[in-house]
Amino acid sequence: MINFNSENVALPSVDFEAVRSWIAEVAASHGFKVGRISYLFCDDSYILEANRKFIDHDYYTDIITFDYTRRDTIGGDVMISLDTVRSNALLVGEPYARELMRVIIHGVLHLCGIDDKGPGEREIMEANEDAALAMLDRSWPQLITEEK
Repeated sequence: MINFNSENVALPSVDFEAVRSWIAEVAASHGFKVGRISYLFCDDSYILEANRKFIDHDYYTDIITFDYTRRDTIGGDVMISLDTVRSNALLVGEPYARELMRVIIHGVLHLCGIDDKGPGEREIMEANEDAALAMLDRSWPQLITEEK
C-alpha cells in the first residue's frame, strides 16, 4: 500500500494510481514487491527540521528515506521537499514534473538497496533513476499534469 500525504504544501497534481503502478514496476525490476510506503510532501522548513531531528544533518535536502524493507518487500517513509524539488528542477533545467518523478523513484531505489553516498554510487543511482524514468516514459507518458 502506497500513501501520499502533505504537510505545509498542497499535494502535487499527480495521477497517484499511475505512480503506484510505476513504483511497483520499478520495484519488480529490482526483484522486490511493494509493501507499505508512505510519502510525505512538505516544504523546506519541514524537511530541514526532520533532517536535524532524525539524522543530525543541518541542511536542506530534496528527500529523506526511512527504510523498513524486509526480505523481498520494500517499505518505508519518504519525505520530499517540493521547494527543493522545484529549485533543483530550475538548477538542472528539467521540468518540475520530471524532477518530481525522479525524486519519487529515488526513494524507491533506496528501498531497493541502491545507495548514492559512496565512491561510484551516485552514478549507479543516476543510471537506475534514468532506467526508471524510461519505464515511466513508455508506460505513462502523461502521468503528471502541470501545476497551475
